[in-house]
Amino acid sequence: MSDGAAIRAILDFWLLPLDDPGFGRARELWWNGSPELDAEIRDKFGALLEKAAAGRLDHWANSPDGALALILLCDQFSRNIHRKTAQAFATDAKAREVARIALSRFYPAAFPHDVRLFFYMPFQHSEHLGDQELCCALFRALGNEDNDKHATDHRDIVARFGRFPHRNEVLGRTCTPEELEYLKTAKRFGQ
Repeated sequence: MSDGAAIRAILDFWLLPLDDPGFGRARELWWNGSPELDAEIRDKFGALLEKAAAGRLDHWANSPDGALALILLCDQFSRNIHRKTAQAFATDAKAREVARIALSRFYPAAFPHDVRLFFYMPFQHSEHLGDQELCCALFRALGNEDNDKHATDHRDIVARFGRFPHRNEVLGRTCTPEELEYLKTAKRFGQ
């Protein structure tokens, strides 16, 4: 499959085709994964994620569509393909790197508001407070109170603990007593 066809396949799968009336609008599959969806993403895009992880798709960052497709692979699809494993987070740094390139080149402006959030999600998934602060600013600019609240909630967790305690188990990290107490009633965000 050519780069262009692979990029289009990723974007059409996640965002719907450009000529679809639902293109660029929020979709249920973005937030509610299932074993069936995970398997479908693994079957269709698992090999591409492996290439992305190895740096063999880095050149995709040179266009808005390519950058978005690479971010989706490394930030979203990795969480589906490797759900509940440490590998789900293995390409997070690459997603942030590409997102920074995209922001510096104003790529998000080429997309509808609901799609722009995927350029920002890598910062929301980061365990670095500076990335979280950037994410909050980016989401605020979109003007969606719901998304803004989610970004703030993520930031507050990292500000409090320096990490996402709900990842500790799969990442082999020991919870502090405060984290254990927090996890008893905490709202978990994905993985």
